[in-house]
Amino acid sequence: MLNGLWLGFFLVGAVSALGQWLIGGNAGIFAAMVESIFAMAKLSVEVVILLFGTLTLWLGFLKIAEKAGIVEWLAKVLGPLFARLMPEVPKGHPALGLITMNFAANGLGLDNAATPIGLKAMRALQELNPSTTTASNAQILFLVLNASSLTLLPVTIFMYRAQQGAPDPTMVFLPILLATSVSTLVGLLSVAVMQRLRLWDPVVLAYLIPGALLLGCFMAFLGTLSAAALASLSSILGNLTLFGIIVVFLVIGALRRVQVYEVFIEGAKEGFDVAKSLLPYLVAMLVAVGVLRASGALELALDGIRHAVSWMGLDTRFVDGLPTALVKPFSGSAARAMMIETMQAQGVDSFPALVAATIQGSTETTFYVLAVYFGAVGIQRVRHAVGCALLAEFSGVVAAICVCYWFFA
Repeated sequence: MLNGLWLGFFLVGAVSALGQWLIGGNAGIFAAMVESIFAMAKLSVEVVILLFGTLTLWLGFLKIAEKAGIVEWLAKVLGPLFARLMPEVPKGHPALGLITMNFAANGLGLDNAATPIGLKAMRALQELNPSTTTASNAQILFLVLNASSLTLLPVTIFMYRAQQGAPDPTMVFLPILLATSVSTLVGLLSVAVMQRLRLWDPVVLAYLIPGALLLGCFMAFLGTLSAAALASLSSILGNLTLFGIIVVFLVIGALRRVQVYEVFIEGAKEGFDVAKSLLPYLVAMLVAVGVLRASGALELALDGIRHAVSWMGLDTRFVDGLPTALVKPFSGSAARAMMIETMQAQGVDSFPALVAATIQGSTETTFYVLAVYFGAVGIQRVRHAVGCALLAEFSGVVAAICVCYWFFA
């Protein structure tokens, strides 16, 4: 899938450039494309340098949380809920702890770190699966919740915004939180309908109702604020939450007699290994996206969408942020490249760039997750996983656009 997508970017770019040269008489289009290739290769290295620090930092703190028993405690807290949502998983099974760790990594916005943990969780669930080729209910629910990508603290989005010169990288904290909550809720409800899960079970309701009430009250409070106040609150809460989590991890680790420095270094080494493997993928995708933009093909496609949106009488400012949403189901690296390119072309704090960042933080790569997670355990029949995951992702994109208009318009 990625082979076809990547090759398609270059072929579409080539056809568009030929059309601009032969029909439009723009002989300089090829020079612009070559210049874009080298510029994007340079940008890839600059982004990865900062990514080294970010992943190293957060995987170090996540390792402290793991050693301090925070992840194990979360598994126990969520155990009764998973027992109802995944009744085929025995109480205390290792899969529950791995699922919790995966959600923790996703919640912190460490999507690249979450994948190895998620693969371990999928293998643990496969041990309980009576079929070697058909996805179990538990595997489908786990995958859809991964695809909905509940991101409580999108640190990598903050990092990309900081790298592009945003004066306040955490400004998108609340929009991402609200949009990702919508996508996760839609994903859970869609799977519950398909699997006939008893969401009205007292234990499930004890988890969902307080969360829904808290979110509803919070949104009602946000509705009383102006756009400037919303942006300011998002910044304050983003920075406070970010630093607060670090302090909590360190304090609990120290109280549990964890050698926090040594454990941090242990986790940081894992982060370094993850980060260094990302450069080839980032170079490949950013260069391809740069060719697509420089050839005029991307702008031509966006013009078509813009005319359709304008014909419906809607505001078109969000359209320039849509490339991230269009490729996100297929490739996280392509979506990341689209987001960075939008920041470069439109300005890091422009409305399209804010939309792209919110979409990137609130949805996941559905087809990539399906291919990697199910492929790792040999699953061929995915049943209702695709439909539920795509519905969750579409809901996240729509919510991201609406929330950005609420906060930043």
